[in-house]
Formats: sequence, structure tokens, C-alpha cells
Amino acid sequence: MKLQGNQRWLVAAVATAALTLGLAGGAWAQQPSDTTGGSTSDNTSAGNDNGGGMPQIQHQGDVAFVSGGVGSDESKALQGAERRWPLALRFTGPGSDFLADVHVQIVDAHGADVLQATSRGPYMLVKLRPGRYTVHARYKSDDQQKAVTIPATGSAKSAFYWNTQ
Repeated sequence: MKLQGNQRWLVAAVATAALTLGLAGGAWAQQPSDTTGGSTSDNTSAGNDNGGGMPQIQHQGDVAFVSGGVGSDESKALQGAERRWPLALRFTGPGSDFLADVHVQIVDAHGADVLQATSRGPYMLVKLRPGRYTVHARYKSDDQQKAVTIPATGSAKSAFYWNTQ
């Protein structure tokens, strides 16, 4: 009889210790770190702090941009965010196939490079100042260019299509 009482006490003590350690470990894991989200050298959207399936926002000089849309969550998130970004680009092929690895160069009205990046998916959103720009897009060895005007309010869209057959 006395042994069962000790066993119950031991089981209760072990369970309490495990619960305490589990809670403490969880609290420790949630402590803020010096690194939040990915970086411009991060080739994935893992670790991003944008939420809602958005890929990691990257910066090149004073231009912010985000690209992706390969998965349905990311695609929906980027499409939903288009109206909050001054420029939305889309890259497709035959049958509305989505394309990735499109090299994008944006040049301002004075011929200065504003952005050079490779899109990680069919959508690229770019924060640019109002003005006139030329977007150069290269998929494999096929180059295209389009003029875009970023309004003071609102946004601009430009779609690029390659016949990749």
C-alpha cells in the first residue's frame, strides 16, 4: 500500500517536471532573436515575417520588391497584395503557364538602373517612386521590354508572355 502511494507521488513529480520543462522550453524558443525574416541573399521564403504566405520582401538600394507565386498560397498572397505595391509584374508562357527565373531590370527615365533581380516565380511586386520606367525582362535567352508609368496614387501592372514551345 505504501509503495503505491510513493509510485503515485513519483509519477506526479515526473509529470510536473516534464510539463515545467516543456513550458520553459517553449517560452525560450519564442524569445526574439537578432535575425527576423530572411535576407536578400536568402533564396527561400522560409523564415519570413510577412505572414499570409507572402514571400520575403527584399531590398536593392531604396527599392523594395518581392517575387514568387509558385505555390497556391504564395500566389494568392501576391495577387492580393498587388494593389498595395506601385508595380505588379506577371510572367507567363503558353497556356498561361507560370514562369520563374525571369531576370528583371528596371531602368528609370534617365537610363539609370533602379533594380536588377531574378523573379522566383510568376509574380513580382516592386515599390518604385512615381515616374516613367522601362522594364526589361529576360526568360532564357528571350528579352522583352515594356514602358510603365507609376502614378502618384494607385498602381501599374505589366504582363510579359513568352512562347516557350
